[in-house]
Amino acid sequence: MMRFPTTHQPELEVLHRSILDLYCSVDAFWQRFEPLWEREVLASGRRHRRRSTRLHPAEILTILILFQQSGYRTFKGFYTQHVQAQLRQEFPALLSYPRFVALMPRYLVPRAIYLHTQLGKCSGISFIDSTSLSVCHPARISQHRVFGVDARRGKTSVGWFYGFKLHLVVNDRGDLLALCLTPGNTDDRRPVPHLVRRLFGRLFGDKGYISTPLAEQLFLAQGLRLITKLRKNMRNVLMDLSDKLLLRKRALIETIIDQLKNVCQIEHSRHRSPINFLVHLLAGLIAYCHQPKKPSLRLDLRPLIAA
Repeated sequence: MMRFPTTHQPELEVLHRSILDLYCSVDAFWQRFEPLWEREVLASGRRHRRRSTRLHPAEILTILILFQQSGYRTFKGFYTQHVQAQLRQEFPALLSYPRFVALMPRYLVPRAIYLHTQLGKCSGISFIDSTSLSVCHPARISQHRVFGVDARRGKTSVGWFYGFKLHLVVNDRGDLLALCLTPGNTDDRRPVPHLVRRLFGRLFGDKGYISTPLAEQLFLAQGLRLITKLRKNMRNVLMDLSDKLLLRKRALIETIIDQLKNVCQIEHSRHRSPINFLVHLLAGLIAYCHQPKKPSLRLDLRPLIAA
């Protein structure tokens, strides 16, 4: 289990406190999740040998999330140069790098469930968008083998890519509300009904979400209003002033996507395993959820919802 020294310099105290807070959150989840997981495995009749490890599962999950917050470009560099060199006191039972990498896929399911426990609550104002997750350079598509079964060619406003699409829904406070991963050639509108099942109020999207049948479906099913900008060849319609102002604030979700890619590093082309791709993607999303300060509109929702 993790140990924390009692005396530190002021800047180190802040660092260790942040690690401790993250570990406590993960460990509290693990204490609730592990008995349920074991019960489900026994009830299903699937017998998998899972030897206990010297490093506690909560510590493994914590290290993976810390990597996405660290700024290191490779996990090997982070683990060998930072964790093993500077965090020995916090993680006294550290494993070798090859052994740690071998254990990473084991905790994919707990990580996915933990992410869902960190999602925010709908405030009545939500934003939806998708972003590409390229897995290789377009010139090397024919040579790529790691994601040859699942990845697809797709096109965004900046050009073609090969990989996946990450669909996100956020609220006005910058919290993630829902997410979905699809092949790169998936229409942005296709996963919308699944993503917004628990939302209410207004949902703002770009022109890629224009669809009269989709808007009618969402409004009739749950009273959710889908609001998008209009294309140049579409007939102009009247829109509330508050809706126009909030459409201009749609850059919020683009800022969040930028942080996910450049701070939490959810996109790169160095993956050698589809499972580890998901491991790092989930860890990056969790790392964003734990950010103390997220992009926010700081709105007073009462007059906007009443409008």
